[in-house]
Amino acid sequence: MSRHDLQHVVEAADKAIMAEDFDSLMDFYDEQATLVIRPGLNASGKEQIRKAFLAIANHFNHSLRISQDQMVVIEGADMALVLAEAVLDAAGPDGVPISLARRATYVFRKNAEGKWLCTIDNSYGTDLLDER
Repeated sequence: MSRHDLQHVVEAADKAIMAEDFDSLMDFYDEQATLVIRPGLNASGKEQIRKAFLAIANHFNHSLRISQDQMVVIEGADMALVLAEAVLDAAGPDGVPISLARRATYVFRKNAEGKWLCTIDNSYGTDLLDER
């Protein structure tokens, strides 16, 4: 079974996060994208998202490692929903190793040039329902 283009896009974005190449990372986002930082706190627009990733890198002592163990892409028209099992490994603020898996949801839109851009980046996925 061939891989969807968005699987490659998500993997490349993860590599940019781990390399802390936030300038390149912003190329994956729509101008009006939203990033769920944590339940109840979102960043909107590339400027806020870039600042959020800088803060996240600092929070995890520049040790964040991300991979996607499983990924399903559901495409319709020029939109796609990506469901993924995101695995995060890092050193916490106190230096203690952290490892967790989340069932993330990402929404992408294909622009006029045919490039997929993330419009919603939600690493918490449906776990946000538990926060209500």
